[in-house]
Amino acid sequence: MASSETVLKLEKITKTFPGVKALDNVSLDFARGEVHGLVGENGAGKSTLMKILSGVYQADAGAVFLNGAPVSFRNPHEAQLAGVSIIFQEFSLIRGFDVADNVFLNREPTRGLGHMDKRLARERTRKLLAEIGFELDVTRRVDELSVVQQQVVEIVKALSFTASVLIMDEPSAALTDKELRKLFEIIRTLSSRGVTVIYISHMLEEIFQIADRVTVLKDGKVVGTRPISELTRDDLVRMMVGRTIEDYFPDLGKSRGPALLEVRGLGKAGRLTISFDLHAGEILGIAGMVGSGRNLLARCILGLEPWDTGQILVKGAVRPCRSFRDAMNVGFGYVTDDRKALGILGRMTITENLTIASLRSYLAFGFLRRGRETADSRRQVELLRIRSTGVAQVVETLSGGNQQKVLISRWLLRNPEVLVISEPTRGIDVGAKAEIYRILRELAGAGKAILMISSELTEVIGMSDRIVVMRSGALEGIIDQHDGKASKEQIMSLAVGHAWSFARGVTA
Repeated sequence: MASSETVLKLEKITKTFPGVKALDNVSLDFARGEVHGLVGENGAGKSTLMKILSGVYQADAGAVFLNGAPVSFRNPHEAQLAGVSIIFQEFSLIRGFDVADNVFLNREPTRGLGHMDKRLARERTRKLLAEIGFELDVTRRVDELSVVQQQVVEIVKALSFTASVLIMDEPSAALTDKELRKLFEIIRTLSSRGVTVIYISHMLEEIFQIADRVTVLKDGKVVGTRPISELTRDDLVRMMVGRTIEDYFPDLGKSRGPALLEVRGLGKAGRLTISFDLHAGEILGIAGMVGSGRNLLARCILGLEPWDTGQILVKGAVRPCRSFRDAMNVGFGYVTDDRKALGILGRMTITENLTIASLRSYLAFGFLRRGRETADSRRQVELLRIRSTGVAQVVETLSGGNQQKVLISRWLLRNPEVLVISEPTRGIDVGAKAEIYRILRELAGAGKAILMISSELTEVIGMSDRIVVMRSGALEGIIDQHDGKASKEQIMSLAVGHAWSFARGVTA
C-alpha cells in the first residue's frame, strides 16, 4: 500500500531537443508503494521524463533523488541496478530464449568454475513468479507466450534487480479485458510489497481503476498532481486538454438519407443472427460486451468471415460480399481495431500507406504515377491534419493518433460509401480523439454511412446517431439518440439481457 514516504523525487527537470523543449522545470515526487498514473496528450513529455528516470536520456538540468540520495543514470542498466526499471510497449525479450534465460540475461547464476547454473536460474525465476502470484512454465520459450505472459516476464526481470520503482508504458495496449484484470492484480501485489508503480496510459478508465494519484503533463510542464479519489473523468480531461468530454464530441447528424447497407437475418453457425439498416449520413454505433459478436458481425459483412444465412444489401441490391475484395468493390472501407498488426505498414512511408488500397488508380500503362500519388498524399495529410515531417515519413514513427488518421485517409482515397471502423480511438490521447471524431462526423455529413464498433460507452454515446446493442450474437435493441440521449445504464442493461422496453425490438 502507498505510504507517505517519498521513494523518488524530481526537481526542475529540463530536457531540450533541437527546436523542442520536451520538459520544462518538471518537479514531481512518488511515494513508496503507490500506483502513480501519468497522463497527457502525445508530446506532453511523458515518455521523455520516463526515459530520463530509467537512464535512456540524461536531463539537461535538474536533479533526481532516489531514497533521498541524488542519482544520475548513464544507461538503463545502471538504473536497473539502482532499482528503477521500465517496461516499454515493445518488450525487450529475446523471443528464442526461455523465460528463465530472459529474466537473468547476462546475469546468469554460476557454479563451480564459472559454469552457468541453469537450474538455479529457473528456481529463482519460479520464486519471483510465486511472489506476484503468477504461474508460468519457466522453461517455455518467450515466443510461445501470450502478451500478458511476456509482460509478466518483463516484470519478473525487473524484480530480479530488486526493483523499488517500476515504470509501465502503455501496458494494456494489446491486452484483453481478462488479461488486464490479471495485470491489475499483479500491480496491486507489487504495491502491497512496497514497489512504486508509475503507470502511463491513454486509457483514463484504467487510471481510475488502478492509480492512487495521477499527474497530468502538458507541453512539457506539470499541470497538477491529485489523488484519484478527488477527480472525475471530466476533471482529468479538463486538466489534459482544457475542456470536458462532452465538449469534444461533435453534434449528431441533422438528417439521414436512404439505407446504404441492409443486413437481413445474417447468421453464422448459431453465433450470429441479426438485422439492421445503416443510412447515408449517419453513424451507427455497435455496442455490447466482449463476446457479443460485434467484431464477428463486421467481419461477416466485409467478407472476412463466411456466413450461413441471411442477406446483405448495398444500395438496395443483394451483394454477397464473400471476400474483402467483393466488399471493397461495392463500396466498403475498413479500419481495423488492431492498428499495428493488421492496419499500418509500419516500415513504409505515409504515401505508401495511404495509396495501397487504391494503387490501380495510380497506374498508367503498368507504371506508377508517383507525382499524382505524392500530390494526393499531401492533400490528405493536410485535410486530416496528420502531423508529420512530410509524406515520406515512415509511419511507425508517427504517434498513435496520426497512424489512425493515416488508416482513415487510406479509405477516403477510395471514397467508400460505407466505412466500417472498429475501436476508432483505442490507444489514442484525448486531443487526437477529438480530431478523429471530427473527421468521422464530417464524413457522415458528406453522405457517407459509418458503422462504428467501440468498447468505450462514452464514445458510443457521444458519436452515434443510433446505437445497436448486441448480446450473444443477437440484436437486443436499437436506441435512436435523436429521441433522447442514451445512458450507459440503458446500454449495459441491454448488453447483459435486462432490456429496457423502449429499445427492445426496434430494428430500424
